[in-house]
Order: sequence, then structure tokens, then C-alpha cells
Amino acid sequence: MKSNFKLIGNEVYTVVLLCLSLIIGFNLSANAQKKKYVVIGYVGGYRGLIDTTMVDPKKLTVINYAFVNVVNNRATLSKLNTDTINLKYLASLKKRNHDLKIVISIGGWTWSGNFSDAVLTDTARQAFAASAVDIVRKYQLDGVDIDWEYPAQKGLGNINSPEDKHNYTLMFQAIRQDLDQLEQQTGRKMILSTAVGGFKGFITHTEMDQVQKYVTYINLMTYDYAQDSLGVAIHHTGLYGSKKYNATEYSAKAVTDFIAAGVPPGKLVIGIAFYGHGFETADTIQNGLGSKVVKSMRGGGYTFIKDSLITNKDFRYYRDEDAKAPYLFNASTKQFVTFDDEWSVKNKCQYVKDNGMAGVMFWEYSSDKKEYLLKEINHDLK
Repeated sequence: MKSNFKLIGNEVYTVVLLCLSLIIGFNLSANAQKKKYVVIGYVGGYRGLIDTTMVDPKKLTVINYAFVNVVNNRATLSKLNTDTINLKYLASLKKRNHDLKIVISIGGWTWSGNFSDAVLTDTARQAFAASAVDIVRKYQLDGVDIDWEYPAQKGLGNINSPEDKHNYTLMFQAIRQDLDQLEQQTGRKMILSTAVGGFKGFITHTEMDQVQKYVTYINLMTYDYAQDSLGVAIHHTGLYGSKKYNATEYSAKAVTDFIAAGVPPGKLVIGIAFYGHGFETADTIQNGLGSKVVKSMRGGGYTFIKDSLITNKDFRYYRDEDAKAPYLFNASTKQFVTFDDEWSVKNKCQYVKDNGMAGVMFWEYSSDKKEYLLKEINHDLK
């Protein structure tokens, strides 16, 4: 009996260990399968040298360096002295986060004017692609982001033509081919992404169902809606439509429009604004929301908004629960300010999770130096 008791005890012990191993293994497997969302931050070098105390590499997946110019149909570092220092500094951040990717962003609002000619012919596209990838190779970076603001559309005196629609696709094909070759040479995965307008008109002038085949991420610029509001004070980066005015464009609509155009949600990245827009309104109805705009005023970066405006007794903070968008209003001066805050960021991050998206991106890092919003992003997407 004594020896049998020991045998039974050993068997029970073995079974318990086996069960614990299975439970631990299941938990490890579940954690391993947990989706990792990308956090893409645009860091501007167009002002000159980057503040080296500002960027926290551990809070980011990808840094898009803005911007590289298009000159004589080539990707060009127009501010070579400061660009060189900035790119070397950003590349050094990978020592503190080995998974961090540094990508050059070409174009932008001001430097989109020459894309059309740069990709007009097959020869031109190959040369443009090679010039972009040469910069990636030289500075040991991780990819290319294209911010062609208005292909096949008029904007800020840019060159445009109907051929832009298909050439936009062929441009990504050419860059992808060169990046694939660089991948083979370096053994490092190369990112190809594009920043796109968060409205249906951008889809109309491009072939997004074809473009998505070549790119890693499609960064939706789901902000600045207030700039195209025909003189009405609206949310500039609202997640949903508002019942307080006729909202024709907003973040969730952009997502569904791009999915309908053939883009997989797993490649879509929603945009978060680290800055606000300000307006003087004609009246105080609905606390400025939906009122006629008299003139534009300073909105400011989010650090300024949180530290100086939200705390200002002359401003009152409001939330549009339908749009999931905050705003401020000063009834005395009729100053209306629209922006993203921690609450709206939380809602956007949840939307990303609920809809199987790739993650979030933001413009622009220096607008929130205290990282109020970046901390919220990291908390919500962990």
C-alpha cells in the first residue's frame, strides 16, 4: 500500500505539471498571436535640425522623415546639410529600438508639384525610383513613403495630367522593384507606403486597388477637413459625422471608402492630428460648431492646446459625442478650436482594433512635444 500511494502521488504530480505546462503554453501562444499595431510618426526636417531630445524611439514603429523634394525628376535632399545630420540621428535611434524603421517621405504639401513629370514615362519612373532608393541605401534606412498630395488634380500650381492616375500606380511598382532588390542585398525588410487624402476625390483620381499590391501601408490623412468646409467651422479630424452640421467627409468614411475601392483594411492606417485649427465664427450658435467662419485663427499644437487653451477660463471644452471629436469655444471672442485629444485618440484606436486596420499615424511629432497623444496611443494599442 505504501509503495502504491507513492506511485499514485507521482502520477498526480505529473498530471498537474502537464496541465500547468499546457496552460502556460496556451497563454504564451495567445500572446505571440496578439496583433501588433503600427505607430507611424511624421518627423519634420523642413524647419532645419531636429530637436534630438524630442523623439522617443520606444514609442514608435516607423518614423517618416518629412520631406524629401522632387527636383529635376529625382528624389532630392534639398536641405542637404541638415537632412544629412537629421537622417543620421534618426538612424541612430534604432540602437534604442531595434525594431524601429526609418523611412524617407517624399513630397508633401509644398513639394508635390513635380511628381507628374517625374513619373511620366517608364524611363523617368525608373530613374525616380532609383534616386529614392539610393537615399535609403546611402543612409541605411528602411524604406520610402510617397506623399503626392494631388495626383491628376490641381493644387498649389502643381503640374498634373490625366495620365497621373495610372502613372501613380506604375511609380509604386517601380519603387517596389528597387526596394525588393535592396532587401535581397541587405537582408532587411523595406517599407513602401503612401500618404493619401482622406476623401473620396483622391480615390477617384488613383487606382488604389492596384496601388495596394505594392505598398506596405496606406496612411490616411484623416485631418484638415475643416480647410475644405466652405467657410463653416467643423471638426478637422472627427472620427464620425456630426449631427450639428452636414458632415460630408470624416475619418470613418475615408476608411470605408478606401476599403470599397479595394484596399484591405490590414494595410490602412488612420491619421491623428497633433495640432488644431482655429477660426473666428460669425455667431455663438452651437458654441461655434457649424457656424460661418469670419477668419482663420491660430489652432496650435496639442501641447499648446492642452497647457494653454484648455486650462484657459475663457475657453470652454466640448465633446461632440456623435463625431467623437472635441472642440473649444471662447464665447467672448467667438474663437473656435478643433483638434484631437486623448479622448478622440482613444476612440480612433478602438476603431482601428474593431476594423482590423494596421494602426495609426500622426502629423507631426513636434506639435506635441510633451507626448500627451503619443502616450495615449501607446496605452490604447498595447
